Amino acid sequence: MEPWNEIARKTLKEGDGSQKIQRRQTLGGGVVRGGIVQRCPHQRPARPSLAALGQNALPQHHTRPGTGRVMTPRPSMCHTSSLQTPSDKAQALQISGSDLLSLARSLLQAWVDPLVVLSDSAYTLPHPAHNSISNKIQELQEHSKILGDGLDVLSSKMGPEAQTLSLLPYTGNDIGQDRISKLINFHFLMSCFRRDSHKIDSFLKVLRCRAAKMQPEMC
Repeated sequence: MEPWNEIARKTLKEGDGSQKIQRRQTLGGGVVRGGIVQRCPHQRPARPSLAALGQNALPQHHTRPGTGRVMTPRPSMCHTSSLQTPSDKAQALQISGSDLLSLARSLLQAWVDPLVVLSDSAYTLPHPAHNSISNKIQELQEHSKILGDGLDVLSSKMGPEAQTLSLLPYTGNDIGQDRISKLINFHFLMSCFRRDSHKIDSFLKVLRCRAAKMQPEMC
């Protein structure tokens, strides 16, 4: 099988027959051009990164509830923690483009249901900025959907490895009944999302670097 960047390069040159997949589809700070993730050099990204949106979803003040003796969930309890991912850029650079794309798509898919729970819960969150939080969660859902659609286009051109998805089911239906439970579980889910969105952004950055044939140290 040809390297993914060669497939993308050829697709960019040849188009895709009758469907003409040389169209552009926004991917956060980049676009898909004929199956390749690129950053527009002279165009400001239309949307901030997924990680930036997740970081700003909760106001900077009063984001972590005063829990007293209540046990706060650990990061290892995130529903995506079983997925084996590179721990840093050096490891990510050793992984194939198809596998990186598969990891990014798996993480995005794993957050479809939790984002619905967060969106539904934000309306009744015992937090003074719950209306603003609700709007930002909806923005996260929209951005995740657009990003996922773009990555689906890219994966369809990179072979079966890129199209493989790891199932990471989320079993929670709500974030709790009492005030403290709601705040703790909402904050915990958002911290898990921020962690995973940083991973997704870093994987896509490596893909963009490879597409641009940049040296690894420049990524």
